[in-house]
Amino acid sequence: NALKLIPGNNPKARISNLPRECIRHFFPKRKCFVFDRPTHDKDLLANIENVSDDQLDPKFQEQANNFCSYIFTNAKTKTLRDGITVVGKRLGILVVAYVDAINTGDVPCLENAVTTLAQLENSAAMQKAADLYSEQMAQRLSLPTDTLLELLEVHAACESKAIAVFMEHSFKDDTQEFQKMLVEIIKNKKEGFVLQNEEASAKYCQEKLDQLSKTLMKGISAGMFSVPGGHELYRRAKTKLEMEYCQVPRKGVKADKVLQRFLQSQVAIERSILQTDKALTDRQKAIAEERARKEAAEKAQERLKQELQEQEQQVAAQQRSFQENIDQLTEKLEKERANILREQDKMLEHKLKVQEALLKEGFKKKSQEMNAEIQHLRNMIARNQDTETSWITTALHAFGREMASVLFSPSKLLDYIVKGVSSLYKK
Repeated sequence: NALKLIPGNNPKARISNLPRECIRHFFPKRKCFVFDRPTHDKDLLANIENVSDDQLDPKFQEQANNFCSYIFTNAKTKTLRDGITVVGKRLGILVVAYVDAINTGDVPCLENAVTTLAQLENSAAMQKAADLYSEQMAQRLSLPTDTLLELLEVHAACESKAIAVFMEHSFKDDTQEFQKMLVEIIKNKKEGFVLQNEEASAKYCQEKLDQLSKTLMKGISAGMFSVPGGHELYRRAKTKLEMEYCQVPRKGVKADKVLQRFLQSQVAIERSILQTDKALTDRQKAIAEERARKEAAEKAQERLKQELQEQEQQVAAQQRSFQENIDQLTEKLEKERANILREQDKMLEHKLKVQEALLKEGFKKKSQEMNAEIQHLRNMIARNQDTETSWITTALHAFGREMASVLFSPSKLLDYIVKGVSSLYKK
């Protein structure tokens, strides 16, 4: 009865009905409490904030206790329109925003408060995800890794967890601003781990090669190979060194490069030994030189092949990163869309009930005035249902273009956008 409208269209009735109509329109589930004056003493009422409980009217105290008891027993967690629960720090931020607005004489605006909250929460979610990625990579990697692919597989798993954490704690990142920043942060962190891996591999391989080559280098210094047949002795010693080096486990991604650098440093030495070997004819020396050049060319070709393979693995890793971000964002947007539709259905159901109640109470004109509002809501629901994921697709395309510019080099960017991004939405 407290929300029952007063018949008539005079100013007094309109003023009395306005708050009642607002409550009926905006609060589908409600329980109203009527409070008497806290006190009938005018002096106490003028200074009500400093009045002690025992100075308040007993009936008011009873009403206040009933109200608080109901709130503590029945009140649900504050939830925003997108299904985001507001508790703890989030609730504190919203309360502060409201209180500040009231204290400065402004009208509290939920949208502004939520936008401020989203900026803070999304920034924190991005940092939390980035920190998790670093922690997981540090825990799961043992540098140097045997191959680049091994590192990239660990990266993919850690990145997936980091993105999931961001998705869980972020909200209203409508332009995916913070997710794009997270993509770039993780990309830079991954490149840092790749560099650390290369440095660890190069250092380890050089140490092992220095140990294994001591005998060979001492022999060269002592002139052991500057004798007839010395070139063959040198080749055997060098081949033995290469075989021993190949047996060293977990040398990492720079194993071949370190070895090739060492072998390149031996080219002039081997040529000198070959030319001074009096046991060989000029023809045999020419054949030996040609064989050495051929072996060097084959090794260079193998090294180039490995580098190309690693580049392909890097591109594949970027594509996996792209797909992982798209997949998790799609899943989140689909959930948000479902929440929006669910919320809109509830709003429509509530407005229809309000319209029916107005009609029963004899307010036919007010009931008819709601037709346009109800039809507009029905149209919104129909668009969301009929076009399925139109706004989601638009968001994904925009995010995909932005992310591709971060993940891929300019030479591969256009090709991947055309071939890769468009195909994502044809599934």
